[in-house]
Amino acid sequence: MITVAHCSSIDEALMLKSVLEGNGITAYVPDELTAQTAPPYMFAGSGVRVQVEDEVAETALALLASAGHDGGATEPPGL
Repeated sequence: MITVAHCSSIDEALMLKSVLEGNGITAYVPDELTAQTAPPYMFAGSGVRVQVEDEVAETALALLASAGHDGGATEPPGL
């Protein structure tokens, strides 16, 4: 799994997940439950992550960039 975005809110993460899935890319928000039940803990780390499978990471990053989101990812594709 590759993190393609770090979001400041669960709403932003779920919107990006929707954008990716609307374009045929399965996306995951592994921090979803924590962000919904204990939001202050999400800001102690890197925010709410959006992740995709390694094989589609470059496509996902390009899609998010074309949608106007810089991603905020810290893991380059291939790691």
